[in-house]
Amino acid sequence: METRSAKRKKYWLEGENGIDRISDLPDVVLHQILFHLPIKSIAQTSVLSKRWRSLWISFPDLDFTSINPIGVASTNAPNTKPSIKNKRLLLCPHSFSVKRLDFISQVLALRDKQSGLRILRFRAPLSFSRLNGLIRLAVRQNVQELDVEVATDDYFNFPRSVLTSESLRVFKLRSRYPGFRLLPPSVMKRGFQSLHTLSLSLVILYDQPTLSDLFTDSSFPRLKKLNLDACFGLKQLKVSCLALEEFTLENCFQLHGLDVSGAKLKTLQVASCFDAYCDKSWVKINAPSLRVMVWEYNAITENSSLENLVSAHEASIGFFVLNEDFSVTKLRSVSNLLSALSRLHTLTLEGQCVEVLSSRNYIANLMHPFDQLKSLELQTGFNKHNLPGLAYLFKCSPALHTLILKILNDYKIERRKWNKDLWDMPSSEEQFWESQSQALKPLLNNLSVVKIHGFLECENEVSLAKFLLKHGKALQEMTFFSGHCNYRDSLRRQKIRSQMMGFSRASSNAKIEFL
Repeated sequence: METRSAKRKKYWLEGENGIDRISDLPDVVLHQILFHLPIKSIAQTSVLSKRWRSLWISFPDLDFTSINPIGVASTNAPNTKPSIKNKRLLLCPHSFSVKRLDFISQVLALRDKQSGLRILRFRAPLSFSRLNGLIRLAVRQNVQELDVEVATDDYFNFPRSVLTSESLRVFKLRSRYPGFRLLPPSVMKRGFQSLHTLSLSLVILYDQPTLSDLFTDSSFPRLKKLNLDACFGLKQLKVSCLALEEFTLENCFQLHGLDVSGAKLKTLQVASCFDAYCDKSWVKINAPSLRVMVWEYNAITENSSLENLVSAHEASIGFFVLNEDFSVTKLRSVSNLLSALSRLHTLTLEGQCVEVLSSRNYIANLMHPFDQLKSLELQTGFNKHNLPGLAYLFKCSPALHTLILKILNDYKIERRKWNKDLWDMPSSEEQFWESQSQALKPLLNNLSVVKIHGFLECENEVSLAKFLLKHGKALQEMTFFSGHCNYRDSLRRQKIRSQMMGFSRASSNAKIEFL
């Protein structure tokens, strides 16, 4: 009598007509179908028939992240060749205890050696010897993409076996705790001839604070993507790989100097880097093909030299300022950085950018205008001290089409509510904007869309909105995003809207919305 389990297997393979058409599909097609299943489910299909067992042991994309995540205890049992009994257990991973058997090692050892390993991805707490053993097994099977996230009991060294791989194209190594050390530069530079993607996270570099000759074209001739995160002890870094197209550097708080050059570099992202207490920090960038630049929450360097950014199209800039350190040298460095991006079409200024530009020491005449800028997004704590910085940015953006203001309400500043007298008596903020009307004529003749997020009907916000409505020759749309409001707030907004329309002389057809 046929069991329920046997009936399910037969139905899964043969369907209602009793014909097994799925198994007749080519291996490459079935592998692509299995790719979308969790690794345990893929392993379970191997009990269906010899055909499916063959598919399992030749499966090229092994992603173990769903069954062995960080935080789950792993075994430190020695690497052994799987016995016949263990091979049977591997057909269904539910039938054995992970505590007694390293499933990942066993699967790698069981695989068909003639089948190439395209992807190996796993996350696990394990010893350095076990990590090296797994990587060696993968390298022997000509792995192309190796994605590893580990937590170890102690610091470990960069896996030496990776350097000898001729098949490896993508290598990602992330240490959750406590970190890993790079091998000596003379050793590191002997590998990676075929690598096109490298990602390293939590690297301990106190013994190698300067990496000036590692990321070069001779060491990484085919590298296209480089991601370095949390490099503790790193003080100077130079990247000059000719094939590099994307470079990301994050959480390098002790960095003093950064030198990036590349004829093909298109995307650059640097976030939460540089030592805010260093008085000799510097950055140098030379990237004629750069299209997108993200520079966020970095300490302001003493010197900025950005050259040949002739293709830059989009940028997001933000600074971390310690104790409002607006020295003349650092403000000149900000000017140099922004001037190098004068050909942008889209610009976002975050963090304390507007505050920096509003500083008394800011050398405004050193910054080039953004003649081609079409979209500008500003994130700022909106107060009267920031008005000079806002006005200067508007002057430098004569062709601007879209202005987005995101008002940060977490700043501890005074934000006075709108009142009836605001419309009858010009405020000091309104007088300031009126004094800028001639200088801002180019902007007012082109500005079409204005969006203000975090609008609370405060004096500073209303004064700017009134000014733009009154003088905006091309203004078509102004939207205020203020979130939930009660009935009383709704009535007040209706009154503000009617008042604003009264000031909309040149742009009486502008659409005004409160959301």
